Amino acid sequence: MSNSVLTHAFHVDAAPEKVFEHLTTPESYIGLSPLVVAVSDVDRAEPGVIRYTAVERFRFLWIFTHDNPIDVALHTDGLSVYGEVRSPGRVHMAYRFDLEPDGTGTRVSDRLDLTAPWVLAGFAAGQARKVQLARARILAERLSTAQEGAARD
Repeated sequence: MSNSVLTHAFHVDAAPEKVFEHLTTPESYIGLSPLVVAVSDVDRAEPGVIRYTAVERFRFLWIFTHDNPIDVALHTDGLSVYGEVRSPGRVHMAYRFDLEPDGTGTRVSDRLDLTAPWVLAGFAAGQARKVQLARARILAERLSTAQEGAARD
């Protein structure tokens, strides 16, 4: 097994509570994570824990697709969102978003701890890093646009 730790910090022009709300809504991950195309079986029965199934869609050679169902457990602690993802192929990823006020917005510290069999490690780490960087950009765009819309109303 191979382990990788990927970190990224970025700013979002929205209050920490607004970012927290977005990150604790499973349906928000559709498009927020460029690989996630569907979310189902959302379970909020356990306090402080949200479990759901997400479908990641991988494209190969721009022709072939593979839909990969993953089990997600999302936990909250203060302004932190963390959990783990278990994927077929023995790929496991623990994730954590720590939110803190930053001027009129939020500083988001995003950490991914990835474990995968050595034959998948490079591919899994590369995909995880692409998603991590895209998620930062998309989250900032989504919530900045939401704030601008609210300011106009």
